[in-house]
Order: sequence, then C-alpha cells, then structure tokens
Amino acid sequence: MSGDLESLIGVVERLTYHSAESGYSVARLKSSGHRDLITIVGSFPNIQAGQTLKLLGIWREHPKFGQQFQVSQYQETKPATITGIEKYLGSGLIKGVGPVTAKRIVAHFGLDTLDVIEHSIERLHEVPGIAKKRVKMIQTAWDKQKAIKEVMVFLQSHGVSTTYAVKIYKHYGDESITTVTNNPYQLATDIYGIGFVTADARVFAPTTWDWLKRPILSHPPPHYSTTPATAKSKRHLNQVEF
Repeated sequence: MSGDLESLIGVVERLTYHSAESGYSVARLKSSGHRDLITIVGSFPNIQAGQTLKLLGIWREHPKFGQQFQVSQYQETKPATITGIEKYLGSGLIKGVGPVTAKRIVAHFGLDTLDVIEHSIERLHEVPGIAKKRVKMIQTAWDKQKAIKEVMVFLQSHGVSTTYAVKIYKHYGDESITTVTNNPYQLATDIYGIGFVTADARVFAPTTWDWLKRPILSHPPPHYSTTPATAKSKRHLNQVEF
C-alpha cells in the first residue's frame, strides 16, 4: 500500500481493542466514500464508539488482518447528526450518560445538545429524570474530555505524534501543557522513548517558546538522570523521532 500520508474522516463504529496504559487502540471506522468499515490503528488517550474523528496517517497491509489505516495524528470533531450525537453521548465516554439518558437529552435539545452541554449545562435539568447530582457528574466528565482534547491538539500541533502525545498525557495529565512548555527537557527523564536530543530538537519550534531564548545547552540539564536504566534508554532511544 501507499506510504503517503492521507486524511480520513469518519465515525467510530466500535472499539476492538484499547490499552488504558499505552493508549494503543484498534477500532472500526465508518467513513463516507468507503462501503466497508475501515480498521484504524493508533494511539488514543480515550476512544469510544460514536466519536467523529479527523485522521492523518497511512494505509498498510497487515499480513493477517488485511488493510488498515495507521493513524499518526487525529482530531476529534463534533457529531453533525442526531444519531451521531446520541451515539457519542451514550458511548460511555461521558460518565453519567448512558444510551437511554443520551436519547432523552438529544430528544429535548436536538442538534443543539452539545452546545448546551458546553455552554449552558445547567439546562440539563430541563430533561426529565436528570437530577442535580447527575448534572454535576456529567459536567466533570465533560470537562475532563475537553482537557484531553486540548492537550492532544496542543502536542500534535507542535509535531508530536499521537504515540508520544498519549504517553505525555498519561504521565502528566492536565499538567501536560504546563510541564512541556516550562521544561520540555523533563520529557527525557520521565517519558520512556523520548531522549534528551529528541526533546531538545523536535518538540518545540525556536520561534515559539521563550525557553529556547536561553543559552543552548550542549549537555542535559542537572536534573537529567544518569542511572543505568535511563542511560541505556537514552543511548538507544535518542534517535526516536516524534
């Protein structure tokens, strides 16, 4: 198959496999222009059926499982149909909303559902059967999903692949953006597979980040660990690129 990067957009129909630790996932995607479901493979911090994804990657032929789309970057977009919104909300991605509750919410707000949750979540009280406690639970889960999206968009917009972006998020959580902005060298210490050279040269553009206005370091900063395990990782993994 072609090794050229291609873009793809579609709705996740079902999740075949997901590793909570690494983010490695295999899913089936429904995309217009393709009669059959597409197998997508890549790293996602959180992926569920019903999500609408814009993907960038390459097609490859797996010797056992056939044609797959290997994802290098992705962006989640809002579902554009009633059915898509129902499936998205009821997928389990938002704690406190199952298929039945999702159907009631969408029946009440229609295509405005996601905007209501985003900007006027207190209006969920208008839906029969949704109490204050449930609304608070939904808001907490929604805010967490927003935080994940923001981190992934930030990292991928600076050339970080989904594989490393997921590792970074899994390690730093909501502090990811602050950590890598203030001290990107910390990645070399904390994230397996990211060496000092990689963190130094590939994560952020010189014109963007104030930290690069400081004198260029020819050696790792003082906090960089030189224990045997880290040193071994450094020797073998400095060459790995995002």
